Amino acid sequence: MSAAGGILHEIAAFRRDRIRRQGHAMGTALPASRTAPLVPFGADPFIICEVKRRSPSRGGIAPGLNAVKQARTYADHGARSVSVLTEQDRFDGSLEDLVSIKEALPGLSVLRKDFLLDLEDVEVSWRAGADAVLLIASLLERETLAAMHGKVLHLGMSALVELHDADDVEKCRAVEPPLIGFNSRDLATFTVDLLDPVGLLPRVSWKPRAVFESGIRSAEDVLLARSAGFDGVLVGETAMRTPQAIPDLARALRSRPGRFWPRLWARRMPGRPLVKICGITRASDAAAARERGADALGFVLAPSKRRADPSLLHDLKGLDIIKIAVVVTRNDGGGRQLDPAVQELLAQGLVDAVQFHGDETPEECEEMAWPYFKARRIRGPVDIGAMREYRSPRVLADAWSPAAGGGTGGRIPAELAREAGKLGSLWLAGGIRPENVGEILDGLAPELIDASSGLEESPGRKDPARLKAFFEEIRKHEKV
Repeated sequence: MSAAGGILHEIAAFRRDRIRRQGHAMGTALPASRTAPLVPFGADPFIICEVKRRSPSRGGIAPGLNAVKQARTYADHGARSVSVLTEQDRFDGSLEDLVSIKEALPGLSVLRKDFLLDLEDVEVSWRAGADAVLLIASLLERETLAAMHGKVLHLGMSALVELHDADDVEKCRAVEPPLIGFNSRDLATFTVDLLDPVGLLPRVSWKPRAVFESGIRSAEDVLLARSAGFDGVLVGETAMRTPQAIPDLARALRSRPGRFWPRLWARRMPGRPLVKICGITRASDAAAARERGADALGFVLAPSKRRADPSLLHDLKGLDIIKIAVVVTRNDGGGRQLDPAVQELLAQGLVDAVQFHGDETPEECEEMAWPYFKARRIRGPVDIGAMREYRSPRVLADAWSPAAGGGTGGRIPAELAREAGKLGSLWLAGGIRPENVGEILDGLAPELIDASSGLEESPGRKDPARLKAFFEEIRKHEKV
């Protein structure tokens, strides 16, 4: 059984029981053969908008939903593909929703999203008018998955094969489905991590069209999916609540965004944190940090005693390492603006991402730059709660000081760092140095650590001996 057990298999058990009691059609009257036109699945824009009344993670979304009206709203906003949740016990769906939508809107391409279990499920989906079906690899044995996939293609439909982990990828290698989906929602816990699909897609050795599923809240989430190589997105609650956002999502899907997140994610190693060395002001320090094993470099492009000259980024153009511009924006009454020099560096590919280190709001971050992530200084639980509001896949937790916005050498109290880690994977900055990095790794298991002043001989100048000792300590505390 795949790691995506838990709720997934509970739902499947409910469905098996319903099939025993009601049959595969669940009491829905279906024609003996298909009467609805078969519409190719995955037309541009490849945005699959979902029709659902509730979910186990969010509870009631639209209990009184009129499925046809919702699908028509999606079509009016430019969607050409619709996913219809037909599971009854946890999602309050029905096969009748799919039949009604296809009868009323025969030109839409309709995906049946359910926990399908066998060949009869495929046959029933075809008769009901589905143009595509979801096959969840974690739920099916290898032979069953192959047989169901073959039947789907034989009937002229498409199969969106959903993968959750490396085991699912291996399970599909013999079939090599031409259409796959990666779900950012862990179906064991129903938590969402937008970077899970980013890390899994490179494991696929064949050349499918790939769909990013779950967690899409805004156009910047679509940019993340596009940056990782996804061709389409499946949008659930966001489409339900704000269908007027569909055109913005479509525009993002047609873009060619920077590849910061997939590049960073490709650097991950089991048992070792990602390492960002910040406050770089000299080319020699940048080269030394890369040689020692840094995954990313930070360049302060804000008022600071560690401010880097933008010309340094031009000098480092040939240095193959992820480069991050650290900025603090100000609101002068006319709204926040990113320094044009930083915008130009980002446009030229001389920096790969922006780290917002001021008091920017989530909306302001999105408006000023992409790719980006937010850093938040932590004084107490209120600041940890505020980290949830930001839309970047990760938020860097940094120490708070009344004296400066960063680089003070102060540390976040361990209890607050642990609480921040409960939000998801911990990115940690503040007072990390050779003398304490082992304790930090053992006690907090951060996914990324960000070190600056603790590696210096003077502000903005790294000490080669401390840099060497820092990475040696990291290696000593790797979990193998």
